[in-house]
Amino acid sequence: MPMFMIERNFAEEIALDPNNEVILTANESVGVKWLYSFLSLDKKKTYCLYEAPNADAVLEAARLSGVPADTVVPVDTPVGPMTAPAV
Repeated sequence: MPMFMIERNFAEEIALDPNNEVILTANESVGVKWLYSFLSLDKKKTYCLYEAPNADAVLEAARLSGVPADTVVPVDTPVGPMTAPAV
């Protein structure tokens, strides 16, 4: 399934809740899966990795859950030391 990185900007500090039922229900209703997020040090911005059929589904899930989706970027398979094959 395609993956997307979403940047979200908030006016106030936020706390991430992986069990937020509103977000989980909205995601499920449009076929979006939240993989993980990073919270900025000032707690006013998140970077979230999602699996979704397309960018429109990501935007619809954000609208339904009432959270911003300021930037949605399609991304490829993660690359880094943890994903490299063993030598």
